Amino acid sequence: MAIIRDMIPDFDLFQPASVDDALALLAEHGREAWVLAGGLDSYDWFKDRIKRPKVVVDLGGVAELNGIREVEGGLEIGAMTTLTEIVRDARVRSQYPLLADAAEHVATPQIRNQGTLGGNAAQDTRCWYYRSGWPCYRAGGNTCYASAPKAMNREHCIIGRSRCVAVNPSDTAPALIALDAKMIVRNERRPNVYDAEDFFIGPSTDITRMTVMKPGDLLTQIHIPAAWANANFYYEKIRDRGSWDFQLVSVAAAFQVSGGTISGARIAVNGVAPYPLRLEAVERMVIGTEGDEAVATEAGELSVLGARPLRHNDYKIPMMRNLVRRAIRSAV
Repeated sequence: MAIIRDMIPDFDLFQPASVDDALALLAEHGREAWVLAGGLDSYDWFKDRIKRPKVVVDLGGVAELNGIREVEGGLEIGAMTTLTEIVRDARVRSQYPLLADAAEHVATPQIRNQGTLGGNAAQDTRCWYYRSGWPCYRAGGNTCYASAPKAMNREHCIIGRSRCVAVNPSDTAPALIALDAKMIVRNERRPNVYDAEDFFIGPSTDITRMTVMKPGDLLTQIHIPAAWANANFYYEKIRDRGSWDFQLVSVAAAFQVSGGTISGARIAVNGVAPYPLRLEAVERMVIGTEGDEAVATEAGELSVLGARPLRHNDYKIPMMRNLVRRAIRSAV
């Protein structure tokens, strides 16, 4: 288990001024390098001495990773853009308020001033067994302590488990999926563009990672397509406290409505699986309907099919069912 100490371990700090310089450093140092964005996830790891990188690449001086720009076909947001900037940006608030709402639900104003969109999307899971240094599957061990018969697993997953039952902690991730965002990931060889729903991965793909990014990769921009601008949006996050806390369950939804009928839908939930979960079956079911109470109730039931709660988190099933139901009812 972690022992909290007064000082973080020594490392070499690099502060590149460009993306190319940052990528060169990541390529040179490989698995020994750690990318530092806002630092809110990183410093937790460092102070507990669970993660001991030899090299830290601080992106704070890379100007091209900051800012929100209008581009052909939508908005482009630099990965180092703070959550506060996203909340306050007039274009985001008017055209994509779903993302602004999600960003505004992150922790506290002080944390949003420092935290970045890229960092929030790419942060590691908050399972306390893993974060405390227990040798679980995700940490390279041979067991999942959170799924043991007497484990404390109130915040863990009800869907998508594969050895690991930890959940994705990001507030902005389901909103990015609902907006059909594109995640631009660069390395020294080439850039790659991922749909937001494919950017996040589960333990059945790689139990040591929560995203597609490997050593040497860098999330540089997030593109929000104009196709979902000014849609009907719904975001709700359930947590124990009104601020600071990570979600127990959250939902983000975007609806296109024509003549009182839902013509397009994208719905994602988080806090229930090791990755933010897009509800494609629910989307197909509600398209062509008016999103009335009967449809919303059926959608809620469909969303939780196959859920398998752990000892202490069966409450997440009705919570998820009702959040999906509320999202559908808001569509028209």
